[in-house]
Amino acid sequence: MRWALITHTQPTLSNINVVKIETMNEDNSQSSEGPSRKTFFERLGQFFQGEPKDRQELVDVFRDSEQNDLIDHDTRDMLEGVMQISEMRIRDIMIPRSQMVTIERSQPLEEIITIINDAQHSRYPVISDDKDHVEGILLAKDLLRYLMASSEPFDIDKVIRPAVVVPESKRVDRLLKEFQEERYHMAIVVDEFGGVSGVVTIEDILEEIVGDIEDEYDDEEEQEIRQLSKHTFAVKALTTLEDFNEKFGSKFNDDDIDTIGGLVMTSFGHLPTRGEEVDIENFHFKVTAADSRRIIQLQVTIPDTTVEEETA
Repeated sequence: MRWALITHTQPTLSNINVVKIETMNEDNSQSSEGPSRKTFFERLGQFFQGEPKDRQELVDVFRDSEQNDLIDHDTRDMLEGVMQISEMRIRDIMIPRSQMVTIERSQPLEEIITIINDAQHSRYPVISDDKDHVEGILLAKDLLRYLMASSEPFDIDKVIRPAVVVPESKRVDRLLKEFQEERYHMAIVVDEFGGVSGVVTIEDILEEIVGDIEDEYDDEEEQEIRQLSKHTFAVKALTTLEDFNEKFGSKFNDDDIDTIGGLVMTSFGHLPTRGEEVDIENFHFKVTAADSRRIIQLQVTIPDTTVEEETA
């Protein structure tokens, strides 16, 4: 078999008109095998002639393009990701309320800097009474510029930007367009009653299209545990006991507890607030981020002989 693709070439790709696609045998006669599944070239021809009949037809073109080495696997995933976000809602991709890292409006500057250093985010919701009262968004770069340029006492109201609020039912593709047009990168997500459900960033949307976006803090080993100094680490409270033990050689074990945050809260005997500290065996734990329901982030000081300092 060989393929004959006959076209009228026009100045632009969008004007390509596929006149005829034939399957020909060696003597140039049409095969008598009868109709069969549409080939890649037939689908491609239909694609250029007009809109695909449905999404699945377009997906088939993408996948056949990959099989014929016209695009690579990553490109095909990205194209399908672009299609998928039009069917997704913000609630499907947002960072839930319980995992939001926030800054309290009344917090002193030293505590704010500690939160930013531990979390390594670029943007933080600023709250007043609780997470349902978001006063604005603090950008780490805005804080740095303010501290370098101003000699006045710190006033967070001079630094925060207005918070953009979106319903959790909003379509993801529409929010992406707003992010691009309005040039903001974070939005507060609310439910139908006006309560804060979580937060969403432009990175959350882009990761649905291109996959996980890694930076210098996203190495596999450091996703949940990040070294601050020789014996001090920032540890996410959701880190499992198994992963914590593997990293530090500890032997924490509890049939009723799965995470290091749960172990620390049990040791306190209550839900601790930011700044509270406790010793468990030879490890010293300090709560660096928490909300009204859970611990979010810990600073852990380990014994001298537990882990050697990681080298760059």
